[in-house]
Amino acid sequence: MEWIVGLGFFAMVYGLVFLGVRKRERMALLEYGKDASVFTTPKVKNITLKWGLLLIGIGLGLLLANILINLDLMDDEAAYFSMSFLFGGIGLVVSYFIDLSEYNKEKKELEKKE
Repeated sequence: MEWIVGLGFFAMVYGLVFLGVRKRERMALLEYGKDASVFTTPKVKNITLKWGLLLIGIGLGLLLANILINLDLMDDEAAYFSMSFLFGGIGLVVSYFIDLSEYNKEKKELEKKE
């Protein structure tokens, strides 16, 4: 239980250092007359796509785990946990690459307009 105190202390120190560095960067930009909008990137947020692919991946993982259990290739707990996490993670990675491709498309369209 005492590891929570150490974790909390580390998180607090990290947060303070991060915020201090961030403030210094933004102040330096203001000194040179630049805008701090370079830190914000327009993100394509397809939260429904992300959740959909995650749940599809978990469903496929559970289905494959059930098949592996029926064929006596894996234990029950190991199959369910490993396959659901594996396919859920694959779903999130696919979602990331779809978001990345949409972001690149929008970036190219903005460059064409300029």
